[in-house]
Amino acid sequence: MTTNLLLERLTEAARPVRLGRVAELLGLQVRVTGLAAAVGDLLLIEGASPVMAEVVAAGPQGLVCLPLGTTAGLMVGAPVQGTGGPLTVGVGDELRGRVLDGLGRPIDGGPPLSHLPRVSVENTAPGALTRPRIDQQVGLGVRALDGLVPCGRGQRIGIMAGSGVGKSSLLSMVARGTDAQVSVIALVGERGREVREFIENDLGPEGLARSVVVVSTSDAPPVERLRSAFVATRIAEHFRDSGNDVVLMMDSLTRVAMAQREIGLSAGEPPATRGYPPSVFTLMPRLLERAGTSEHGSITGLYTILIEGDDLQDPIGDTARSILDGHVVLSRRLATAAHFPAIDVLESISRVSGAVTTKEQQQDAARLRRLLAAHRDVRDLVEIGAYVAGSDADADAALTLMPHIDQFLRQSMDDPTDVAATWQRLHLMVNA
Repeated sequence: MTTNLLLERLTEAARPVRLGRVAELLGLQVRVTGLAAAVGDLLLIEGASPVMAEVVAAGPQGLVCLPLGTTAGLMVGAPVQGTGGPLTVGVGDELRGRVLDGLGRPIDGGPPLSHLPRVSVENTAPGALTRPRIDQQVGLGVRALDGLVPCGRGQRIGIMAGSGVGKSSLLSMVARGTDAQVSVIALVGERGREVREFIENDLGPEGLARSVVVVSTSDAPPVERLRSAFVATRIAEHFRDSGNDVVLMMDSLTRVAMAQREIGLSAGEPPATRGYPPSVFTLMPRLLERAGTSEHGSITGLYTILIEGDDLQDPIGDTARSILDGHVVLSRRLATAAHFPAIDVLESISRVSGAVTTKEQQQDAARLRRLLAAHRDVRDLVEIGAYVAGSDADADAALTLMPHIDQFLRQSMDDPTDVAATWQRLHLMVNA
């Protein structure tokens, strides 16, 4: 060891540690005085059970922090030490097949990941003019999506539905059937009971082997629930920068917004639209724009959006729809009729479908959409026996082909279909 290096280490070891103090504990927030730190930095609150906290606001009265764990046992006057930076996460190929918590720590009982290089969960989105154009379809393994709402590599799409309509199950189908090289799955605010069921039953060993799962259950602190979305996005960015095509699935974006609402209100922000503070609507584009294409690879983002009262115009759904490159609507009417996946294809749209499909494929998809629209228009007349055959050519064709169309749109979870087979089957059906 050289003299200079030894001197640097001794100097670092002898440097005094600056400590702050807990000045107030109120609700979710902890106010710290006597310590300088930036918004986003992590602090360590010492005590019988040390707790990490993130700085979310600063003012004359000190730093406003939100703990990343339980506040039980914390007390006024407890010493607080700065860590010198924000939350970091380990990245590397060893993450494939692993299950992590909302802060990027393994929870599956596997080997530790402490040897992985660590990077900040914060990152900048690729530049608008450096993003390659989306011109290639990514197969998702779901016929209703690949044929009627085609998704391009690097596209960001929202899956919008009320509770209990099949959003998580649709994501598990995509995780099994996609032809992307890596899947990163973020379960934000998920029920603890369903996590193991999703991993073992819905995802399965084959799907897990090429996936990274980030889990933050509903009882986790709001900071962890929020940061789990950024942890998953940062892991997906690492695989993209390594030259992979990645599918990032987040369930759900609404719970990310709700976590930010708790944080914003605790930090003193005023409530705005339906109780959401302004920071929620600043957060969403900052998170969503990080997915997409780059010079090295792509991140195809699938974000579920929980619609309050099945209202597609709720603030989070409306904001997400304006940022994303398309949306898929799940219908409660189809779900209650045991039609799975319950995709309402007439209400769903992909904004890049014209760039990732051929003219023939576009004509076949448009033909099927016209048949579905015609069937919807005459369904009530048919049920009461008032429809006269020959009144509408599209309606007549739709009534004839409807059993085949319904069979095409229905799909079991363990029956993925590759994109080429989907287009072939669609072409034969609409041109019969």
